[in-house]
Amino acid sequence: MRERKAKIVATLGPASSTPETIRALFDAGVDVFRLNFSHGSHDDHRAVHAAIRSVESDVGRPIGILTDMQGPKLRIGTFADGAIELTEGASFRLDLDTAAGSVERAPLPHPEIFAAIEPGVELLLDDGRIRLRVEAVSESYADTTVAVGGDLSDRKGVNVPGVILPLSALSDKDRDDLRFALSLGVDWVGLSFVQRPEDVHAAREIIGDRAAIVAKIEKPAAIDRLREIVDAADGIMVARGDLGVELPLEEVPGLQKRIVRAARTAGKPVIVATQMLESMVKSSLPTRAEISDVATAVYDGADAVMLSAESAVGDYPIEAVTMMDRITRQVERDPLYEALVRTDTTNPEATAADAITAAARQVAETLNAAAVVTFTTSGSTTMRAARERPRVAAIIGLTTKLETARRLAMVWGVHCVVAADARDFSDMVQRACEVALAEGIASDGDRLVITAGVPFGTPGMTNVLRIAWVGDTTELI
Repeated sequence: MRERKAKIVATLGPASSTPETIRALFDAGVDVFRLNFSHGSHDDHRAVHAAIRSVESDVGRPIGILTDMQGPKLRIGTFADGAIELTEGASFRLDLDTAAGSVERAPLPHPEIFAAIEPGVELLLDDGRIRLRVEAVSESYADTTVAVGGDLSDRKGVNVPGVILPLSALSDKDRDDLRFALSLGVDWVGLSFVQRPEDVHAAREIIGDRAAIVAKIEKPAAIDRLREIVDAADGIMVARGDLGVELPLEEVPGLQKRIVRAARTAGKPVIVATQMLESMVKSSLPTRAEISDVATAVYDGADAVMLSAESAVGDYPIEAVTMMDRITRQVERDPLYEALVRTDTTNPEATAADAITAAARQVAETLNAAAVVTFTTSGSTTMRAARERPRVAAIIGLTTKLETARRLAMVWGVHCVVAADARDFSDMVQRACEVALAEGIASDGDRLVITAGVPFGTPGMTNVLRIAWVGDTTELI
């Protein structure tokens, strides 16, 4: 069992895709592995997926796999000489002409951009290093003035902050990648560049219940409809990279807290991502500021913190995971942590499931219980328990479905075990006590608080609360 509640997501890549390294990363603390479909072939991802599942079989623990779709990447075309230098104040045209660009113009093969922008809009190129102010626009070109110049080379990315583009969050490439990922049996799908809840609904029509959806919040337009997107998705990612390109950098920390709070209020797992230990791509130690950045996400109650380049292409992938694990455990030992995490605890809705789950937290803390044990089919009962952030050693999720256990690997405080469903109340208590003992979460004489749904095995039906003493099958209502 992990000695922390917040989970670690690590991206796999050239530096970390061997079976030996994947096992070492798991041992160092990774709970969910991320496959980034912006890079690598289907054969590459198939091999990595198989390696993860082999590690899962070896360690006997469910491991989550998050596959991240590239999304609709907007890029300029190429230049005759491979690169140009733009000077501040110069005129520069972007158009649909496929001819190689020059210092005066460049191809931009995205008519949807010209359809959406208007004079006064800023276009950001190369992660915001180049800024162009639109002066005039038609359906096939935009005349701009260079607001911030610099060197510009082939195929650099284009961002259009503050403008909702008529684009699906799933490109043709994404749809092909998604079909492949679902055939592998991934647990979570990261949906890039979500602008509106309809983007999530469109992905849901393809995915169905074969995987859960993480909506990546990286566009200003998504902030305007944040609550609707959170409601539509199964999980949320604070993708600070593009968010920091399209918005003033000083706004990102506040937005991070707002997004985390929105997800926690809805009881949806939330990941904080991008450049968390960026210096560890080349250094064996992070900066003090990076340590504080990871700690802040944990103090805010995020379900997971994520490594990207640090574990995918960095020189110290295992050290980066080890450091993130150390930071997280230290934060969770701080007496201030509990007070901060509980600040955002959501009032229960007027439903039996919410009432039972809120009561389970209160009973567990009053009795100083070792764990809250949830019997779950879909995972909803366990996620409700996690939303309460109970002060216990773990939330034990007992499920008959391996797929559910893998998805719950993303969720704060959850230690999931695949087991047969309970036959009756007595069997429920017995199974809970046996698992808590076997997993080293409880000892003889400890109390457990157990929630389940009757009839057993009915998804979303949380209507039973039991108190049990480990080593004694006597139970109380």
